[in-house]
Amino acid sequence: MKVTLEKDVMENNDRAAEFNRKLFQKTGTLVINIMSSPGAGKTTILEKTVRALSGQYRISVIEGDIATERDADRIRSAGTRAVQIATEGECHLDPRMIAKVLPEIDLDETDILFIENVGNLVCPSEFDLGQTHKVVVLSTPEGNDKIPKYPLMFHVTELALINKTDLIPYVPFDLDQARKDLQAINPESRLMPVSARSGQGFDDWLNWIKEARQACLKP
Repeated sequence: MKVTLEKDVMENNDRAAEFNRKLFQKTGTLVINIMSSPGAGKTTILEKTVRALSGQYRISVIEGDIATERDADRIRSAGTRAVQIATEGECHLDPRMIAKVLPEIDLDETDILFIENVGNLVCPSEFDLGQTHKVVVLSTPEGNDKIPKYPLMFHVTELALINKTDLIPYVPFDLDQARKDLQAINPESRLMPVSARSGQGFDDWLNWIKEARQACLKP
């Protein structure tokens, strides 16, 4: 019975995700689901990203947290519309949560929608939100063990941002080992070192977004 219930839950999730996906495709909106453990720097990366791109694209952000609107307030201060989802204990966002707040976002007037998922390297990896792309952020102070310890997260994402590279001289993090670990789990994924603080590697990230946005416009 437990297996049957789990199967039903995931099938319902997939149907809801497909509903969202078709809506995003209809409006030509690029949707990026960003995941990480707490403190990896998702919100700081988003703040810097929307400031850099808001003059070129119409951007909205959905923030997912267990409680508070603090991250959404930070994004609003960066000059971009942000809608907060308080999961009230749930360790991830699901497609129904996303669908529920979409009426607050005019997708016809949104070129790029960023979804900042709840800080967690386990649960968010299992739930399709209907996004165009999944991105995971790993920060150098977390160490080299996270990629092999949480393989599903890195298996389902196509881009791994290694944040806080400015701290590499001070923390035991090996970028070459991270590349090897990611290659072993997901040969199709790309590892991209960045620093939201110093700006190192940020042009690569911005160019990746621009290319993904351009791909959304192709018939």
